[in-house]
Amino acid sequence: MHIPRILIGAAGSGSGKTLLTCALLAAFQRDGKRLRAFKCGPDYIDPMFHRTVLHVPSENLDTFFTGEGGTRRLFLEAAEGADLAVMEGVMGLYDGLGGIRKEGSSYHLAKATKTPVILVIDAHGMGRSVLPLIAGFLSYDTEGLIHGIILNRMTQAFYETIRPEIERTFPAKLLGYVPKLPELGLTSRHLGLKLPGEQEGLRKQLAEAAAVLRQTVDLGRLLAIADGAVPLYKEETLPVSEEREASVRRKEAARAQVKIAVARDEAFCFYYENNLRMLKNAGARLLFFSPLRDKEIPKEADALLLGGGYPELFSGELAENAAMLADVREKITAGLPTAAECGGFLYLHEELEDMEKRRHKMAGIVPGACFYTGRPVRFGYVELQEKKEIFLPRGDVIRGHEFHYFDSENNGTGCRAKKPVSGKGWDCIFHGETQWLGFPHLYYASNPEFVRRFLGKAKEYAKRAQTRIN
Repeated sequence: MHIPRILIGAAGSGSGKTLLTCALLAAFQRDGKRLRAFKCGPDYIDPMFHRTVLHVPSENLDTFFTGEGGTRRLFLEAAEGADLAVMEGVMGLYDGLGGIRKEGSSYHLAKATKTPVILVIDAHGMGRSVLPLIAGFLSYDTEGLIHGIILNRMTQAFYETIRPEIERTFPAKLLGYVPKLPELGLTSRHLGLKLPGEQEGLRKQLAEAAAVLRQTVDLGRLLAIADGAVPLYKEETLPVSEEREASVRRKEAARAQVKIAVARDEAFCFYYENNLRMLKNAGARLLFFSPLRDKEIPKEADALLLGGGYPELFSGELAENAAMLADVREKITAGLPTAAECGGFLYLHEELEDMEKRRHKMAGIVPGACFYTGRPVRFGYVELQEKKEIFLPRGDVIRGHEFHYFDSENNGTGCRAKKPVSGKGWDCIFHGETQWLGFPHLYYASNPEFVRRFLGKAKEYAKRAQTRIN
């Protein structure tokens, strides 16, 4: 499959990757190209900018979660038919697990998918020092993946001065520069960028940024780099026999469809698109509802999924919706299979203490309260192994990520979590025959058996419900 593609990488966080990626997507969208966007790593918010503001389909890719072959397979599945796929990197180009391992890094993703890298250098406050910075990044590029360079926050005058030096010194193409645009910017808070819906005029701002790029960046050369990406072969990622088996499984799943209630509103909005697609491919129909505004879980639901988000910002409104809290408590207590992570886990506690130390009544499934710590808690990648086999085969692990400023008086003891680099471990997950509740955000493709067993429990619940009706 020939899929033109690029990865936007940088020297570090705060270099302008998100704004540049969105502006490029806006520019090529105006040209009528069929686009697909991807975010490297466990980030929920950046793909929302791609999807919500620009209406470009966007998913996460992460080599720690799915390895090189699995990552290629997910990329091919999502990018097929695209005129251009744009991957947005994470942190610095070579920053992976623990800041030192290749897994999870933007560079490892580019290597796994054989994607040309466009290196963005934030040159604000720099002169000739930009040359050794570029030289250092190119010297680490053992696969020859860096094909282009864009200088961010640089004046036109200095760009014209430094350009001959860069073009004479380095093989990678200098594609242009982005001037400092103080009127354009993406605002942040404790979990990263504010959500697209909270930032007014974003689409107009990105259109303006795209217009600037048309003047300062050689988009034609950039497209030529993307078009020069080598083909990827389905045969190397999924044998034909497995393809047929997967097709049979999808057809069987469609005949035995179950219904999963998925909380989705301003308070619960952190979901990997690939996770939702896996649920649908395995035979689930997703029923979206709002814990903020609805009065009950969809009546026909056979299971419940409560994702992450910002419940702490809406704790008062969530507490006031007593009808929804009562319905959630009643149905989970009655055995409705439930998976909750991070924000959803907060919601299921007896109380949630907000950032002003005010306590609000929540669903009461998990004993105790959650509270604001003012700092990241257990931040980073984790591997989870059950102590008692319920959702995973004995001895298996599922991979995920933690990023939260809240902690709980009762994190659970059903699983053992371990950091993949340091080996540090701790108990977590409020765990039972029909419950998986905890802070870690799971990436289902790292162990698809979790999906199969979760939906199996939903089917059992549906059968019991039908028996009661009859």
